[in-house]
Amino acid sequence: MASDAVRIPSHRHQTPPQGPSTLLSRAFRSPPVKFQLIDQVLESTPEKVVAIKNVTSAEEYLADHFPSFPVLPGVFMLEAMIQAARTLLEQQGHPRMMLGEVRALRYGTFVRPGESLRVEVALQKQLEGAFVFKGQGVRLRQDDDAEPATAVSGRFTMRALMP
Repeated sequence: MASDAVRIPSHRHQTPPQGPSTLLSRAFRSPPVKFQLIDQVLESTPEKVVAIKNVTSAEEYLADHFPSFPVLPGVFMLEAMIQAARTLLEQQGHPRMMLGEVRALRYGTFVRPGESLRVEVALQKQLEGAFVFKGQGVRLRQDDDAEPATAVSGRFTMRALMP
């Protein structure tokens, strides 16, 4: 008689599990950031960076977020602040930094195509191996005199990437 049993692969010959630092290290050896969320740095000092992200209808992620109401995803607003902080840290000789922690993150208004997100990040303090930033992203409209509205704000920590 022929056996109809399903063979389940053995896990005995797999490589042992790797720790979080190994996985993070591997993840950062991938190609550079796919989404460049800073179009222009408007101001840069050792303590602060002000930058702008112009949202256009050509952004590929807008097709899914959301199809009938396209807006800049909240995680991309946070990423814009992180990228701005990285530019500040790179100027100070800290080229390989990653997000360590996010605190008190708040979202306000939407940022739609045709509008801009103006991000300002300020270095609050430096701890051992970490930098604490306070950031804010404000929606700017090109076509009317509406007051700028806060789209995102919060504090976050950048840490050195382990070699």
